[in-house]
Amino acid sequence: MAYSLGLTLYNLANRAAAATAMDRPPRPAGKLVWLHAPGPDSAAQMIGLAAKLEEEHSLNILLTCPVQPSIRHPGVIWQPAPMDTSADSRAMLDHWKPDLVAFSEGELRPALLHEAHERRIPVALVDARSPAILRGREGWWPGLQRGLLGSFSAVLAVDQAAARALRRAGANAKNLQVTGRMEYPSAVLPCKEAERAKIAHIVHTRPVWFAAGLPEGEEAAVIAAHRSAMKLAHRLLLIVSPQDPDRVAALAEQMEQAEGWTVACRTKQEEPDADVQVLIAGPDADFGLWYRLAPITYIGGGLTEVGISRDPMEAAALGSAIIHGPRGGQFGAALGRLAAGSATSLIADESSLAISLGELLSPDRAARLAQMAWAVESDGAEATDKTVAALCKILDTD
Repeated sequence: MAYSLGLTLYNLANRAAAATAMDRPPRPAGKLVWLHAPGPDSAAQMIGLAAKLEEEHSLNILLTCPVQPSIRHPGVIWQPAPMDTSADSRAMLDHWKPDLVAFSEGELRPALLHEAHERRIPVALVDARSPAILRGREGWWPGLQRGLLGSFSAVLAVDQAAARALRRAGANAKNLQVTGRMEYPSAVLPCKEAERAKIAHIVHTRPVWFAAGLPEGEEAAVIAAHRSAMKLAHRLLLIVSPQDPDRVAALAEQMEQAEGWTVACRTKQEEPDADVQVLIAGPDADFGLWYRLAPITYIGGGLTEVGISRDPMEAAALGSAIIHGPRGGQFGAALGRLAAGSATSLIADESSLAISLGELLSPDRAARLAQMAWAVESDGAEATDKTVAALCKILDTD
């Protein structure tokens, strides 16, 4: 093996890593594909890929990623990713006996890849961007990255720039193709149509905006923006869902006493009647309803260190124009996709929120931004189909 020296040094450097203790359910009968996602953003896309492989090709799917995602497909089994050591890799492969392993983004796990290669298990790299040794394991490993990339049965790049980077790093040109960026699974949240119709009738033609997942540190900015925007649209209704459920009463009191607004609370079964300026909703429910009712959504958290607390694709899928701060947090990749499509209104600070909201009160501007966001959210189906075809070709050839 061309990378044997690098692998030896890698294994020696990481020999003290603690073994991963995990309960493993029985391996289902039939062919099994192991999909690995290094983070929450790629996990969403890999869940979409898993669903297609399961539903259209009756394959069993093992999905590994750092945090257990919400999975609605019974044929998809989640497990935490193992430590990248020879012992952990052997244990996973011994138990699951995958017919194919597919990594996403470009993360390389040398110990696991070597064990798979020794067992002649084909490995693919999908939705590939830039290759890198597993985070936290970077170092000087002679020939390791180049040798590992050369062992992949297929490398599916998101674009030409990624393909060039992968080729330079060692990917075999004959196994490399540009498929595009895979789609996210549908982010359309449900709602009760009777409830939507009821509140839409109450609201009627009033302009509405929604502050979703609002942290306490951004409450003042939303209040100031609503105060300013009501000078442009005096019938404007704000629907706000605070991150902390304990903030509902305090927020209502602040708005009523300091601002003189009439506030309704969903927790009290109150409705947004004509004299109500603010409706405070619970933090955990009805987001599908509010995104449908509000043409404009401010996703909270982007002005804090933590970053936004809601997946922006949820609002995009339901046609609500998105305003957000600069910090994407765990949804950074999703915001990056939307930003690349000029599909959101990015604000730099609290004072910018009022300006952005005022601009989007023009229905044409809000509709245009929402349409661009919807186009980004629904993009990527062709790339996912190409990835499914490439993986099934490997399985059929194997």
